[in-house]
Amino acid sequence: MATWDPSVYLAFADHRTRPFVELINAVDLGPEQVASIVDLGCGPGHLTQYLRRRWPDAQILGIDSSPEMIEQASTENDDPRASYAVEDVSTWLPAGPVDLIVSNAMFQWVDDQWNVLDRLLERLSPGGAIALSVPDNAEKHAHRSLYELASREPYAEHLLEARRLQHLGADQYLRFFTNRGLRVNAWATTYLQILTGDDPVFTWVSGTGARPFLQGLDDDLRATFVEEYKAMLRAAYPSESFGTVFPFTRTFAVATKTSPA
Repeated sequence: MATWDPSVYLAFADHRTRPFVELINAVDLGPEQVASIVDLGCGPGHLTQYLRRRWPDAQILGIDSSPEMIEQASTENDDPRASYAVEDVSTWLPAGPVDLIVSNAMFQWVDDQWNVLDRLLERLSPGGAIALSVPDNAEKHAHRSLYELASREPYAEHLLEARRLQHLGADQYLRFFTNRGLRVNAWATTYLQILTGDDPVFTWVSGTGARPFLQGLDDDLRATFVEEYKAMLRAAYPSESFGTVFPFTRTFAVATKTSPA
C-alpha cells in the first residue's frame, strides 16, 4: 500500500483547491440544511476551511486512510467543530445520517467504488447530497507514459500490482446516481494548469498517480525509472517561457437525495 506525503501533495495546493471550491459551490444546500458533513479522503485538512465558510455551523468529520495525512490535518486545524480519523472508506460507514458527503480526488483509488457509494447512500439524509470529483486522465500523456514505462523490464516485475487508474467520466456518475433516484448534476472540466519549476509535471504526478509506482521500486531502480519518466514527460509537456502547460481533466458529480413528500 502506498504511503502519502502531505508536503508533496500540497506543492500544488492552489491547483488542487480550485476544483474542490467549484464542487462545493455546486451543492444546492444552504447553511440551515447541513448540520453534518463527512469529507472522504480529506488529506491534510487544508480544505476544511472552505466547507466551514459554506456551512458555518456544521459538524465536519474528515476521513482518510493515510495516517500521515490525518496527523497533519489534526495538528494544523483548530476548528472546534471539525475532527479527523484514519479510516478505510471501503469498509467504513458513518454512525448516523449525514447531510452532506464530500469527496475530492479519492474515489479513483477505491476498489469497487460503486458498491461503496451504494452503502454510503444508505446513510445520506433525505434531502442531503453527495458531491464528488475524481481525476479523469488515465488516457492522457502523463499516465500513458507512466504505464508504458512500468510495463518494461526491469520495472515490470516489480510493478504488476501498482494501481492503474481508470477512465471515470461524468456520464458514469450521472447514470449511477440517476438510476438510484437522485437528482444529479454531472460535468467535466479540463484545467490548463501552468506549472513552474524543474520537471513540474513529474512533481505533480509523483504526489498522486505515480506514487504507488515509485514506492514499488528499490532505490536503484527508482532512480533510473524517475530519469526515464522525467524525459518522457518533458517531451510530452515542453517548458515554455511562462511555464509548463499541463492539461488536467476532472469529473464532477453532485447528487441530491429527494426528500419524501
